[in-house]
Amino acid sequence: MKRRILIILAGAVLLTAAGYGGYRSLFGNASQPAWKFAKIERGPLTASVSATGTLNPVVAVQVGSQVSGQLKEIMVDFNAQVKAGQLIARIDPETFQQKVRQAEADLDAANAAVSVQRAQQLQAQVSLQDAQRDFERKKLLVEKNFISPAERDKAQTALAAANAQVQVTEAQSKNSEALVRQRAAQLAQSRVDLERTAIRSPVDGIVVKRSVSTGQTVAASLQAPELFIIAQNLTDMQVETSIDEADVGRIRVGQKASFTVDAFPGRNFEGEVMQVRKAALVVSNVVTYTVIVSAANPDLILLPGMTANVRIVSAQKDAVLKVANAALRFKPPQTGDAAEGAKENAREGKAADTGAQPRAGKSGKGAGRGGKLWVLGEDGKPKAINVKTGITDGTATEIISDESNALQEGTQVLTGTAGTGAGGAAKSAAPGPRSPRSPRHAAHPRYWPRQGIPHGQYHCPCPARRFARHRGRRVCRRDGAVGFGQIHLHEPAGLPRPPERR
Repeated sequence: MKRRILIILAGAVLLTAAGYGGYRSLFGNASQPAWKFAKIERGPLTASVSATGTLNPVVAVQVGSQVSGQLKEIMVDFNAQVKAGQLIARIDPETFQQKVRQAEADLDAANAAVSVQRAQQLQAQVSLQDAQRDFERKKLLVEKNFISPAERDKAQTALAAANAQVQVTEAQSKNSEALVRQRAAQLAQSRVDLERTAIRSPVDGIVVKRSVSTGQTVAASLQAPELFIIAQNLTDMQVETSIDEADVGRIRVGQKASFTVDAFPGRNFEGEVMQVRKAALVVSNVVTYTVIVSAANPDLILLPGMTANVRIVSAQKDAVLKVANAALRFKPPQTGDAAEGAKENAREGKAADTGAQPRAGKSGKGAGRGGKLWVLGEDGKPKAINVKTGITDGTATEIISDESNALQEGTQVLTGTAGTGAGGAAKSAAPGPRSPRSPRHAAHPRYWPRQGIPHGQYHCPCPARRFARHRGRRVCRRDGAVGFGQIHLHEPAGLPRPPERR
């Protein structure tokens, strides 16, 4: 009997040992996470800035009217080819023709007035000559004492008056001549207005917009009304794109660019940065700058107003060491100083992923951009290596140098963990009660301590009261247990009063 008990105990020990060995073989390494790796590669890397813009003609002329009136006829329509000086619309000229006729009549009247003034001037000169002769005659008679000196004085006064009359007629003649020139200018202005009733194309191009119709009244006041928009050359277009202020510092004139449009998916169009405008555009506190990108359109498939997704190449290198941005964002499951370093590494990796400039490392050198990569050390634990990073394309980042010169092409760096087993270090602990956000919330039953109440029940310090914790959720019973109750949608939850207010 004793031997049989020993055999049973030995079998139980063997079974326990076998079970423990199997558990260790299956879950013994769960505390050691399985790492994900990425290789450091050498290859080309292109940094770019992406934005959206609008296709527009390089030269788009807005055709308006300088005179007001009713449109009598329109000779062109959308997409019409026009030449410079071609008649494209006409405003009813009848009113302006009458103004021309009136100006011509005024000019004729002014010319007639000039003729009258010239005749009066000639008459005044004749009167002056007669007064001059009379004065000379009476002056001679006075010297011979045939007449009194009073007669001579009267003749002298008449001579002076005749001389003044001549000057008056000369001034009136000049005034009439000036009036003739004024009437001539008014006639020329009326003829110009009459000519402006004919709307002509200022350039060779294509009518891309027509804003008026026949019979419509055009009112030209302080601003000329828009009648047509003519694109001078649709084979040479441009993309007006808005670049964020954080990226405009990397844009230079002459950089290569490419863009796509939704009308032709999968097709790339090439261009070049032609201009970086210095005028800022502020919309909802967002500052952007307009960058002009050239766009060749020999097939005339690109149309004005299309939305273009632009990619501007800001930097390009052929053969550099590069690593996936996930490696720069990685932080191992550590605590203490290592965890703080991992947080800083995550921030720098995120900045590298978005193309922004992260803060310099703690070395204080300030050269390049700081980052941190993790490799497995000889003890199998993650080891941090500080690196200086360069350009990035959003997926991979250039490695300029590292502090230990240990990173080479093909070096395996950590990018994450493949997963953890049951009981591993990465297994999260059971969630506990949330901390109150404020002393006021501390009085809520959600934060009252559990005092030996079995799982699924909630201790209530007011067993004599009934309250609803949430609609349709747990309801406190009179005996302190927790049950479930249905609360009407329009019935307010009856929460207990805080202990300090009882």
